[in-house]
Amino acid sequence: MADIVLVLIGLLVGAGLGVAVGIFFARGQAATLRSTDQQVIAGLEAQLQSQERAFAEREDLIRSNAEEAQERLRADQAALREQFEALASEALARNNQRFLDVADERFKRSQHESAAELEKREQAFRNLVEPMKETLGKVEAQTTEAERLRTETQAALSEQIKQMMARSEELGKTTESLRSALRRPEVRGRWGELHLRRVVELAGLRNGVDFVEQSSDTTEDGARLRPDMIVTLSGGRKIVVDAKAPLDAILDIDTDPENAEHHAQRHVKNVRNRVKELSTKKYREQFGSSLDFSVLFLPAESFLQVATEQDPQLLTDAYESGVVIATPTVLVAMLRTVAHTWKAEALAENAEKVLASGKELYSRLSTMGAHIASLGKAIDRASDAYNKTVGSLERNVLPEARRFAALQQIDNEIAPPVASGTVRELTAPELATPDELAG
Repeated sequence: MADIVLVLIGLLVGAGLGVAVGIFFARGQAATLRSTDQQVIAGLEAQLQSQERAFAEREDLIRSNAEEAQERLRADQAALREQFEALASEALARNNQRFLDVADERFKRSQHESAAELEKREQAFRNLVEPMKETLGKVEAQTTEAERLRTETQAALSEQIKQMMARSEELGKTTESLRSALRRPEVRGRWGELHLRRVVELAGLRNGVDFVEQSSDTTEDGARLRPDMIVTLSGGRKIVVDAKAPLDAILDIDTDPENAEHHAQRHVKNVRNRVKELSTKKYREQFGSSLDFSVLFLPAESFLQVATEQDPQLLTDAYESGVVIATPTVLVAMLRTVAHTWKAEALAENAEKVLASGKELYSRLSTMGAHIASLGKAIDRASDAYNKTVGSLERNVLPEARRFAALQQIDNEIAPPVASGTVRELTAPELATPDELAG
């Protein structure tokens, strides 16, 4: 229908153009021929009018047909549009359903794959988390146990701190009491003696065997000597030990620290005075086997340290005076040397006893060897006599006895065995007799 409309429009346009061209040429001819023939012009005008009317009618017809064609075209377009929309809607519906089906299928497949992958990931996560869970459980248990132990330890530590504070207070009171007591000479002397005994026993010496305490004696001029301890050395030598150390000044250092230097100098002076007193005592004459020196025992290392810091020549001067100043460390080393000396002497005495016993055993073995040799000779003589007796028995007695046994049908053999062989001789020189050794 659209093609027909286009053809009609083309015809109308062509006719119009033809008419226009004809009019143009006709007017041109009329202009040139006006002078010659008015009738031709009138006829042409009438013809032109007739053609114009026909053209107008034809134009109206064409316009009417074109409008109808346009109406039909619009109706066809509307119908086509409706059909297209219906087809498009149907195709869209089919495509949507197919898309939905495909999407649903893919979604289900993807969901299934995702579920499987999720299960794998969950299993991998569980495999990863399970050891961590167990470890965290153990850590939590250990943390709980550690917290419990920490609480118990803290409580015990607090209790120990309280006890230590109480003991510290008691120790402070005891120290103050001891400091006050040590200012009395009799207490100070007894305290030094107790420390001396502990040091000596620590060195391995035995009371009453390796050392004696408070052994007193009187000199020819009536002076009474009573050393705190006498240590016996090997060979009967003795070491005299004095434990009456001067402590007044050293105690004042703790109670009066502002004048510590002055008290330290006093302590040095007191120690020197005590060294001088010991050097004038005639221990060597009184205890004849005493060594050439005596020992002044200071119960603490600090007592000697304070003194030597103030007077570095103290030890040398004391030794030249025949006095050795010994702290517990020095005295233990000295007395352990004494103990080792005692052990060495005891071993030497035991070795001498073993040697004497060996000589006696050797002598007795020699005597026993002589007796054994005599016994061997006696056995040889007895064996020889036995063999001779058996020979006589076999030669003189048994033949007749066998004949008698044959007559009586006796099966038992009466021949005794011959003692062949000799007694083994003693070859060891320790068991040989003097005659055998000479031979």
